[in-house]
Amino acid sequence: MHAELGEHTPRTTSGPSTRARILEAAVELFYAQGIRATSADRIIEQVGVTKVTFYRHFRNKGELVIQYLEQQAEAERNWMQSEHRPGDPVGTLRALAVGIGEASCRPGFRGCAFINAAAEFSDAQDPVRRTVDAHRRWMFDYFNAVAGEAEPRRADAVARQLMLLRDGGMVSGYLGTPEEVADSLAAAFASVIATPSPA
Repeated sequence: MHAELGEHTPRTTSGPSTRARILEAAVELFYAQGIRATSADRIIEQVGVTKVTFYRHFRNKGELVIQYLEQQAEAERNWMQSEHRPGDPVGTLRALAVGIGEASCRPGFRGCAFINAAAEFSDAQDPVRRTVDAHRRWMFDYFNAVAGEAEPRRADAVARQLMLLRDGGMVSGYLGTPEEVADSLAAAFASVIATPSPA
């Protein structure tokens, strides 16, 4: 999901290029090392800019953290929407399961960026937590819409179960292969969708 800077990419201090490089370094370091463990100085050192330049683009580290999470949220939303199969909720969930299996078994995978961030910021009113919560509400609404295609009367309950399965599937990536995770997650997704409504 994260673009790598080319080996021969020129290092410039032009506005958009510098801002993009700072954000790219933050994405890499925040995800690999943790948000609180990564200082602004560490990012400044990796990018090779001055503190003045850094703070010209981001007023503080907190603003950079929000930008990092919003970038990750946009990427995940675009991916989930691209996997939607209108009128085929099982097909949609199968496609999502395959993608989650592939991502969670990839070298360097360290879990869901949003769950990781929430674990570091326990205050529900913190801007970081609000950003995390906003994205997870979007995911819930997405799963709700998919569930509604199969079982409108149970959409909320099914969406909650799909969220739990999605989170568990990402954790399981540490322990299995992409195919195993995808197959198990797809079967679990399909089982939830197929469960009949209570009389």
